[in-house]
Parts: sequence; C-alpha cells; structure tokens
Amino acid sequence: MRRVILGTAGHIDHGKTALVRALTGVDCDRLPQEKARGITIDLGFAHLDLDRVRVGVVDVPGHERFVRNMLAGAAGIDVAMLVIAADDGIMPQTREHMAILKLLGVERGLIALTKCDLVEEDWIDLVELEARELVRESFLAESPIVRTSATGGRGIDELKSVIGGVLDEDESAGVDAPFRLAVDRAFVKEGLGTVVTGTVWSGSLGVGDEVEWLPIGRRVRVRGLQSHGETPERVSRGMRAAINLADVHHSEVSRGDELASAGLLRASRVLSVELRVLEESPLAIRHRSRVRLHLGTGEVIAGVRLLEGTRLEAGERGLAQLVCAEAVVASFGQALVVRAESPMVTLGGGRVLQPVARPIRRRDGERIERLERLAEASALERVAIAHWFGGERVYGVEDAARDAGVSVEEARAQIEALRGEGRLVEVGGRLMYAERVAELEARVVRAIEALHEESDGAFVPIEALVHRLSYLDEVVVRDVVARLAHGGTVRDEGDRVAIGSREPALSEEDARLRDGVLRVLDGAAMMPPDAEAMAGELGERTANVKKMLTECVREGSVAHLGGTIFLHERHYRDMLGRLRESLNGSGELSVSAFREMMGTSRKYAVPILETLDKRGITRRRGDVRVAGAKLAEAGS
Repeated sequence: MRRVILGTAGHIDHGKTALVRALTGVDCDRLPQEKARGITIDLGFAHLDLDRVRVGVVDVPGHERFVRNMLAGAAGIDVAMLVIAADDGIMPQTREHMAILKLLGVERGLIALTKCDLVEEDWIDLVELEARELVRESFLAESPIVRTSATGGRGIDELKSVIGGVLDEDESAGVDAPFRLAVDRAFVKEGLGTVVTGTVWSGSLGVGDEVEWLPIGRRVRVRGLQSHGETPERVSRGMRAAINLADVHHSEVSRGDELASAGLLRASRVLSVELRVLEESPLAIRHRSRVRLHLGTGEVIAGVRLLEGTRLEAGERGLAQLVCAEAVVASFGQALVVRAESPMVTLGGGRVLQPVARPIRRRDGERIERLERLAEASALERVAIAHWFGGERVYGVEDAARDAGVSVEEARAQIEALRGEGRLVEVGGRLMYAERVAELEARVVRAIEALHEESDGAFVPIEALVHRLSYLDEVVVRDVVARLAHGGTVRDEGDRVAIGSREPALSEEDARLRDGVLRVLDGAAMMPPDAEAMAGELGERTANVKKMLTECVREGSVAHLGGTIFLHERHYRDMLGRLRESLNGSGELSVSAFREMMGTSRKYAVPILETLDKRGITRRRGDVRVAGAKLAEAGS
C-alpha cells in the first residue's frame, strides 16, 4: 500500500475539520478548548484508505492567530486540499494559506467547496469562478473542484474519487533515502514514556533503530512505533508516525526538532538562502530586520542579512543570510517561509542554499557569485561549489550530500568525477577544491617568508610555521609543505623548511666559522665532537659554535641527532642509505650491528638510534631495529 500525506488549507470556519470527519470518520478537534470554542487551534490527524493508497490527513487551523500551527502541518505534505466555504467565498486566510502552499513548493492538490447546502447553485458558480481566479497562476490552476456538504453527505464519494485521481503518480520515491522526520508533537504516554509524532519525509525507520535527535545532536533509540492506530515494525516516507523514544523526557523535545539518520544533518544558526517576497506582501524585507522563520515544523526568530541592496520589495527576489536565534537543521533546497515579527503577516519565503553557512560579507563578491551559481547549478557543480565553501575543513561525503541536495551515493559518484578532473585534491587526509589548495599554498609560502625575515636564517623550524598558521590543522600545513617541496618551491627537511631559493646571509667571520664547523664534522664522520670540544679545536667560544651549529641545522648542512650529537649532512645521508639497504635486506638491525656498520661507538650508536625511533625512521622491536614508516623518504 502506497502512503501519501494530504493537508487541508483555508480560512477559519470554512468546514475543514467537518469535511475531514465526513471523509475519514475521525474528529480532528481533540483539545477541550477546541470543543468549547468550536474552532481548530492545533494540528489534527486522520487517515483515509483508498484503493491501494493510505492517505494520511493533516487538518490545520484556519484562524490568523494560528498560522504558525498551519505552517507546521503543511511542512512535508504531498497533496493540498484548499477548502472554501460556498457561503463565504474567498477570505483573508484563504489567500494567505494559498500563498504559503506555493512558497512551500506543493505541486499537487484539489479544491473542495464546502457548505454547498446553504446557498443556491448560481451562487456556488460564482464562488467557483472566484476560486479559479485565485489559483490561476498556481499548482492548482488545472485542479478539480468538488462541491460538498459535510452535514448532508453531498460530494463526499466524489471527493474521495478525486483525491485518488490526484494521487495517480507513484509516491514511493524517497523510501530508500536516509530517514528524516520533523517533530510536530511530543507527549508522555503511560507505560511507554516519551512519544513524538511527525510526518516521515524520507527513508524508513524500524523498532530498535538508532536516530540522531537534532538540533541537540544526541543519538536516541526507537522503542516502539505506531501509525494511525497500528503498530508496524517500520514506518516509511509518506506515513504519519508516533515514535516511542528511549531515555528521553518529553519536556526536552520541542516542535521543530528533527529525527534523522546519523550524520545526515547538522545544526547551524546561519543559513544562506534565496528569498522571494510575495507580490501581495504589505511590507518589504529590509536588511538587518528580524523575521519569524518557519522551517520544517519549527518557528524561530532570525535576523535578515541581505547580501545585495538594503530591501526586497513586493515581488522581488534576492540572496540573503538568516542568522537564527537558535540552531536549526535544514538541507539544500528546503523550502522556508518568513513572516513579519509584528504584525504577524506572511512576507514571503524561498529555499535554503547553504544549510550550514559561514557569514558572508556583503563586499565579498566571490562568495556571493558562487552562491548565485549554487542556486541554479547541476548536481556536479553543487558538489564542487560545496567543497569550495568547505575550504580546508574536514568535509565528508555526508556533508556534500546535505549541502548539494543529493543522495550520499550520488555525492560519492560526483566527488570521484571531480577528483578525476583534478578539481578536488586530497590534502591532509581531506578533499579540498583545487583553487582553495592553491590559495593555501600561497599562504604557507607567505608565512615561511615572514619567518625567514624574522629569524634571518636559511631555514625555519616547522613548529614555528605550524604555530604561525595555528588556524589550520598541523597535518594540513605539513601536507601543503610537502606539495610545495615536490614542486621545488620550498625545501622540506622534516623538522625545518625554507623557501627553495633561500641562501644563508653570513658575515665573513661567520662564514669562516661555518666552514670550520663543517670541516671538523666531516672529518669526525660518525663520532663527532660536542660543541665544547669543537670550540677548543677551532679556537672559538663555545657559545659561538653552538649558535653556528643551530644555523647549520637550519640550512640543512648539519643534522641534529639529539643531545650533543651533530652529523655532517653527507654522513647523515650515508647513514640513512645504509639503513635502508640493511633493513630492506635482513629486515632488522641490532645496536652492535649498527655500530659496526657505521664505524662508530656505542656512545653514539644508542642515542642516534633512539632519535631515529622518535622520528619514525626506525622502530624498536625488542633488542633490534626494524624499518620505520618514514625510512623510505627520509633524507631523499
């Protein structure tokens, strides 16, 4: 049996609830105050079984004070039934509800004229003409109109037939997608605990499954399910569902919260959107104004930041960012409605372009231009633009799926296509847009140049570079340095880095000392003297020799192997070459074997090997060394 959701719309006292009762036998007015006042205040729910189709019916209030409840009920409906009383005709909330349905992107529906037993047929003809004029440029333009009377039963069977005809198209799409449900009620039921209700927008959910409760971001387990009085093992797209949640207090859950497959959605206080002001809106939407944002089943106050201009007049469109008072959840392309904070009138609506957005400055033309492209782009381009906005952050396939409005499978396929084109590049274990990588490389080069100027040395410590670029992950900085070194832009010596063309600027005296230090270390091979002994041999102060050793390490002519041990670069590279040859051959090397191979003593062999262990060049296993993860590229 297929499942679809039908929602009512229309002015107060036009007979929506009575018509639903005539269709389904269910009285949707469940609250005592609704019974006492004779008006619908909150959402009501029923179901109608037609030929191979179960129609979940959402009955919404028609009073202007309860439009927020109407919006919560209209979210996620497949088919709209616009209800117009024959004795009243078109009224204010008829027009407002119709505008809201268009803003929410509802594409199918029908019109029911109620109370037809109270007026003459020629009057009904006039009301029907008026209705046709109202919907002339909408999804209801060619929809059937049924004349009914809930009290006398007129047209009820015809209405059921018309509803069935409107549902001819397959409504099963989205069953295999990730699960998503927006909560419209939360209550406690004796013996069960917390129960939340809503319309399943996509996917399916079973008893025992775990879902993410948003915007809180907590994972919760499903204890039980109910749908229209039945207790199914699973609920799926197009069904009304009551979900019994484990270890959740009903007072913690609010209308507007969502349940979704883990990792599908992320909460954000900033949305990038495309806004459209209704042609009949009495007010413009101004830059920095506050509005009531209706998204899913929730309502939240949001500040409007127009990205161009200072106001959107009636009938105009524009890009904006909405800064919400509370975190909300959304996906690309999701419809939204905005109403004035006061007076509470509907201003317009639009769709979400970035469900998780960073603030965009109004003068940032590049970001605004890409946002404009995002609004009309293909799936491939949306995935590409989403990665561009992702910058250097860890950005997974689920993020791309949410931000580009595609399935996870499609996002994965588009990412592979973009990698094949070279538009996405892996840096630091994450995929980044190629243009952003180039910008990142330029930033790293500028940072190295600045550190060179500050130290006046040929090399700068990699730790200093990482600190300078602390807003980036260290793994990203190191990977960018490796990319630059591969292209010859910089020299990468593991723990130090330099601009490729950088040469030491030494005085004549320092140059003589440098030559002396290198001469002594070259002659000492694998048993180098410490700084004090070297100073005595050269007739220099120990402090000057220590300073020169540091400078030689920075420029790469000397390798520091921990403590007081410094090796000439020639002997260091020779040692690494012999280690590679030995460990690739026998697979292991003892301290004594290393000592004999390198012609040194235990005094030097042990601390040298310990330093190589720390750098990942070798790895200690019991009493022997084996190849470390970084041996292959060390010194190359």
